[in-house]
Amino acid sequence: MRKIYFIVVIIVLSVVTVNAQNDIKLKFNDNGEFKILQFTDTHINLERNSNLRVYQTVADILKIEKPNFVILTGDIVTENEPQIAYQKFAELFKKANLPWAVVFSNHDGHGDVTREEIAKFLSKLPLCMNRDDENDEVYGDSNFILPILGKNDSTKALLYCMDSNSNSTLNPTVEGYGWFHFSQINWYLKKSKKFTLANDGNPLPSLAFFHIPLPEYTQAWNNKISPPLGVKNEDECSPDINTGMFSAMLECGDVMGTFVGHDHINDYIGVHYNIALAFGRVTKVMRNPEEDPLAGGRVIVLKEEERTFDTWIRNMDGDKELNCTWPDSFYSKSENE
Repeated sequence: MRKIYFIVVIIVLSVVTVNAQNDIKLKFNDNGEFKILQFTDTHINLERNSNLRVYQTVADILKIEKPNFVILTGDIVTENEPQIAYQKFAELFKKANLPWAVVFSNHDGHGDVTREEIAKFLSKLPLCMNRDDENDEVYGDSNFILPILGKNDSTKALLYCMDSNSNSTLNPTVEGYGWFHFSQINWYLKKSKKFTLANDGNPLPSLAFFHIPLPEYTQAWNNKISPPLGVKNEDECSPDINTGMFSAMLECGDVMGTFVGHDHINDYIGVHYNIALAFGRVTKVMRNPEEDPLAGGRVIVLKEEERTFDTWIRNMDGDKELNCTWPDSFYSKSENE
């Protein structure tokens, strides 16, 4: 019965919003800026009435920041049948006329609905830009690239949205969280080089969004020359295996920063080999509000034709925290020249 209901919902949504996401174009505004709002780790469960305050937090921050795009970086809905909870997000973003997207996490697909089914469902929701890459050989269920257009409608920046997967596939030899598979790294390398060649050999300013922090996040936190900004209240829950996504980004030279969730009480942004490694701000209310970061979202503002971005946290009370600019806040002027 559940399968029949799910298929009917997909068909209805398909009729109403056939390929709607393909008609949406992300674009820098007239001031040459593009504002992204990242929410993460909402852990909504309608069945248990758990973390429903998230919807109000998201709505409040949308009114303050008025972003151009919203990305949800995993652990968003954690219940057996997530469709209604995701539809509530879709209603919020439709009301604000905001394009949005979701990347998957270790808690997605653990209920009655698979990750593949969730991916298909999301791709039919209003203004949702989720779409798996056309290459079925790429591992995961949320690997796609969103170009941002400039004044002449040419691509001026890229958002890499990637599935950092769930748990180890090598148990019991290797335990812990999942990692980027080689097919995903090869996909990124291929796509990045294609965009670079199309841009006269110049890497496009790019950001990457996924859920589980790369192992290099620990090194960014320990960077004494360019100290991070924010808090680390728990050890980074990175995979035990490093398959080389960070080194691929270094080689390609396009990604300026990566933005993740997963670790609920870390919210820092640091740098490692001149790539910004940042956590979002957990969007659900934590159990110890006096010790843990206050629920909210991370804002990122790109500048057209520039390899820089501003970023800050907007918390649920409306306050602005941890305002900084990459790379200027982490390096002296002479180091950037």
